[in-house]
Amino acid sequence: MYLIDNPLTEPYFNLATEEYLLDNFDENIFMLWRNEPSVIVGKFQNSLAEINLDYVKEKGIKVVRRQTGGGAVFHDLGNLNFTFIESNSQGDFRSFTKPILEVLQNMGVDARFEGRNDLAINGLKFSGNAQCVHKGRMLHHGTLLFDALMTDMTQALNVNPLKFQDKAVKSIRKRVTNISEHLPDKSMTVTDFAHRVMEHVRATHPDACDYHFSEQDLAQIQQLTDNKYSKWEWNFGQSPRYTFHKMAKTSAGLVEVFLVIEHSQITECHVFGDFFSKTDIAGLEQLLMGSQHREEILRERLNSISINDYISGITAEEFLELLC
Repeated sequence: MYLIDNPLTEPYFNLATEEYLLDNFDENIFMLWRNEPSVIVGKFQNSLAEINLDYVKEKGIKVVRRQTGGGAVFHDLGNLNFTFIESNSQGDFRSFTKPILEVLQNMGVDARFEGRNDLAINGLKFSGNAQCVHKGRMLHHGTLLFDALMTDMTQALNVNPLKFQDKAVKSIRKRVTNISEHLPDKSMTVTDFAHRVMEHVRATHPDACDYHFSEQDLAQIQQLTDNKYSKWEWNFGQSPRYTFHKMAKTSAGLVEVFLVIEHSQITECHVFGDFFSKTDIAGLEQLLMGSQHREEILRERLNSISINDYISGITAEEFLELLC
């Protein structure tokens, strides 16, 4: 088994690293890694419906789609992530999370497996796990909240459910806790804890040896990062069909927008309200049809017209806020 202590913290790069390892290695792999603040959404989720977009933008929190299913999770440097990749594995969630539980239990923490894919302490979740299989190899990864910033977590994942209607996988919010709050040794850091986990996996796998990325590895991972994981088309454009609805009191009066989005493009657009108009609102609706549901693209389209011809008294930025 290759043991990889990945020191890099760039979210796009680290998600690309998992895919690269899954596709290009035959050996079993265990990797520990951390991300800078980011929201990692499940493969089958609607990214916009899982995040507080305003907060994510304000804080510079990256949104990255992973290749496994399940719900959205928050990462920061107080969160430790672990990945197992194995060939012909029959491992279930319990077997892959067993080493984590053993480490914590050896430290005097009553950590347990709960539900379908969670680890918890006193009923409070500290780890969510997900899996996928590709060409006979299984990838299992999980989060380990050690001393994550709970405010950022709750704010970044706090979305208004009335805006979106779809059939995508929804995240189930549960009460969570940091591992550090339950440790007898309050001086332990997340890197200390990571070392404990790595050494336990090493001790329980006699064939374990360290692996360090080569220059070729890093170059190919960067290429995958550039071509896929940092792209809007992967992180947002892969969202399933959904509807978007938003209403607000603006300088022009009450304005309501209803959109249908398929394959990241607006296929239906309806604008309602008690506003006044110089020109048939159908022209504005037609302008937005076919556009990506993406702020910068929508801004370009709105800048190509005089929005006041369609909604008297509103600004382009006000209307843009209704679309995003």
